Amino acid sequence: MPAPTPAVEPVSTDARATPVQVDTPGGRYEIRIGSGLIGTAESWSGLPRAADAVIVSNPAIWSLYGPALAAAIAPQHRRVTQVLLPDGEQHKDWPSLQRIYDHLLGAGCDRKTLLYALGGGVVGDITGFAAATYMRGVPFVQVPTTLLAQVDSSVGGKTAINHPLGKNMIGAFYQPVRVVCDSDTLSSLPRRELVAGLAEVIKYGPIYDDGFLGWIEAHLDALLAGEPGALAHAVQRSCEIKAAVVGADERESGLRAILNFGHTFGHAIEAGLGFGTWLHGEAVGCGMVLASRLSAELGLASASYAERIERVVARAGLPTRAPAFAGERWLELMRHDKKAEAGEIRFVLVEAPGRATVRPAPDALVLDVIRRHSEATPAGVPARP
Repeated sequence: MPAPTPAVEPVSTDARATPVQVDTPGGRYEIRIGSGLIGTAESWSGLPRAADAVIVSNPAIWSLYGPALAAAIAPQHRRVTQVLLPDGEQHKDWPSLQRIYDHLLGAGCDRKTLLYALGGGVVGDITGFAAATYMRGVPFVQVPTTLLAQVDSSVGGKTAINHPLGKNMIGAFYQPVRVVCDSDTLSSLPRRELVAGLAEVIKYGPIYDDGFLGWIEAHLDALLAGEPGALAHAVQRSCEIKAAVVGADERESGLRAILNFGHTFGHAIEAGLGFGTWLHGEAVGCGMVLASRLSAELGLASASYAERIERVVARAGLPTRAPAFAGERWLELMRHDKKAEAGEIRFVLVEAPGRATVRPAPDALVLDVIRRHSEATPAGVPARP
């Protein structure tokens, strides 16, 4: 049984948190968390030696943090160049991946070239996949600049691009050599991005550590206000939990699947509406509500616990009502989920506070839960609670 979160106050905004160690068969590395890390030379010490460094980012993030990162890593490399990708989930695709390959090949980058993924989950996922496949594998560093990326997508080595029929369907397990979470980047997040990131923070409570869910409930106002100490603690504890799960199951053959709580429904929402219409965290927040209600209907988690999860999702400002697709469309979309086996949809469900399981559910029951928690019509930007 996972240990509960200690009842601690948020870490100091001036302190460097103890690095979180990730130990998997695919690689052992540190997650460094703290303020002012991007521009500090020490953040980048001890990385693999490489003549070339390539920073992959998007124009908005590059303008904020790219020059500082390039200056900080310059002493370690002969040449530092950058590739700027279009922003948005809809661009996590083959053309963006090809843009990275074109740059690497055009610049004559060798198999020791070090890639730096500077941005949110889209940049991190696509850079990691490029690193996994360029010359059969080059090292890369995750430099996540969004809350969602810092607490989830930058850790664990899942890399991918999307396909029109499903999210993250083309990819590889490939671990970074380091993750550097600079908490200062969170101050520049638009509120919608901050709220979306909270979905991936919230998920760790029901599936692994109910004490952490209690901490989130108690500090949710501070998190929504962008209070640095609260965000620092949320990132630290989320990374600790993910590191523990990934270390036990790198390739999602068992335990790691619990990290997809809310994602079977969420990925269906993203693909059904068109990638980028709802943010990933918005879809996951709604998906957690649906998965919790399904858990209760199956006699696993109590109805009161499902209601508790829905309340915290709503308080965070995340959507709790799903877009209205036809029933068969929902099933079609969810059958593309990577946990599906022989066409059978498998869901991450809460079986007790802080403990999850993965199992199928009857289609009729799934569709009934969706029907009772859907908007009247398909939506664009999700309605807020």
